[in-house]
Amino acid sequence: MTLTSFGPANRIQRSAETHPLTWRLRDDGEAVWLDEYQAKNGYAAARKAFADMDQDAIVQTVKDAGLKGRGGAGFPTGVKWGLMPKDESINIRYLLCNADEMEPNTWKDRMLMEQLPHLLIEGMLISARALKTYRGYIFLRGEYTTAAKHLNRAVEEAKAAGLLGKNILGSGFDFELFVHTGAGRYICGEETALINSLEGRRANPRSKPPFPAAVGVWGKPTCVNNVETLCNVPAIIADGVDWYKSLARDGSEDMGTKLMGFSGKVKNPGLWELPFGVTGRELFEDYAGGMRDGYKLKAWQPGGAGTGFLLPEHLDAQMYAGGIAKVGTRMGTGLAMAVDDSVNMVSLLRNMEQFFARESCGFCTPCRDGLPWSVKLLMAIEQGRGQPGDIETLLGLVNFLGPGKTFCAHAPGAVEPLGSAIKYFRPEFEAGIAPASAAVPPLAKPIVVGA
Repeated sequence: MTLTSFGPANRIQRSAETHPLTWRLRDDGEAVWLDEYQAKNGYAAARKAFADMDQDAIVQTVKDAGLKGRGGAGFPTGVKWGLMPKDESINIRYLLCNADEMEPNTWKDRMLMEQLPHLLIEGMLISARALKTYRGYIFLRGEYTTAAKHLNRAVEEAKAAGLLGKNILGSGFDFELFVHTGAGRYICGEETALINSLEGRRANPRSKPPFPAAVGVWGKPTCVNNVETLCNVPAIIADGVDWYKSLARDGSEDMGTKLMGFSGKVKNPGLWELPFGVTGRELFEDYAGGMRDGYKLKAWQPGGAGTGFLLPEHLDAQMYAGGIAKVGTRMGTGLAMAVDDSVNMVSLLRNMEQFFARESCGFCTPCRDGLPWSVKLLMAIEQGRGQPGDIETLLGLVNFLGPGKTFCAHAPGAVEPLGSAIKYFRPEFEAGIAPASAAVPPLAKPIVVGA
């Protein structure tokens, strides 16, 4: 994994003024432990928050900075914090870090946890102070064994230094933090499914309302934030709202910086901290280096497998939620994937939909039955056995599984790339439809959903 800076390919050094998330990274890729982290101004923001700011001031600062969730949904963090109850008699509250990074083609949180574990802990400590939560959990993807080891060591270092536990920094505030490794389900990225899993239940999303801020872990008020979101908090507290907003490019409605990346057959696949508002073309050409020799860019996804495909002409879109929405899809996690001209889109979509069908919790009918149905149709088309009407059926599934028609956002994210692939590459799907004379009558070849 590579991580460069604002300038192309290592020409400009990262600095605290421009790279709030990554300036402390070591060149050798090793983890930054407590002594080095504190030597690099670590926990200074926490000390400021505890000494000079009350809880409401911390919440208002984060809200004014315009920080939004970095897990994909992009909900304003300060607004989410403001939903937590004000009633002082509710003395049991929880802060959960969503570190269940199972979105295909996304590894940004892994880098932060493996190399800067204390940045996440400091972000959670300040957030806990703002939310009056006495206990926190990092719900970690089970396969992230190195991250688990580094986070547990960092937690013990922070405890020994009086930065976690009882009477933190002499303030009278207590905060315990635990690392919890999950059992490996994509659906745990949905915050209420994560809560169910943490409680030892099946990882099904919950009905909302009530929202976690009212009824969360073990029935208590709970706030769930993504790793990268929480890692932004210390810099906002330390350096202020105006500075944080100034980091984004003109035209961006999202503030600050974002970990963005590119994978696929590009010359320099990697991960970079960049200002919101850079264009997809800058990310693709200046940082990822364009396609490897012998390959052409056919399509790209801007932020994980659950975002729609875009064409090369869409590369001039600005990388922020509204900028990507203008070309018809979502920013997602901000880690893009290049699809080269050797890839058959039907095969690619069949692979994706197999993943999403397998990871469905099975709670609601459209997702439980619709996704396996799409897989069967795509398999038939991939093998040249598609029947007339199959493409229309797939488009019908895209509609039936769209936003607002399923219990959670899993199915809408699963079918978004399918709908865009048919939109832009329909001839590849039509090529898998057998001639009418060779097609099997639909009633003679039933589709058994879930078989």
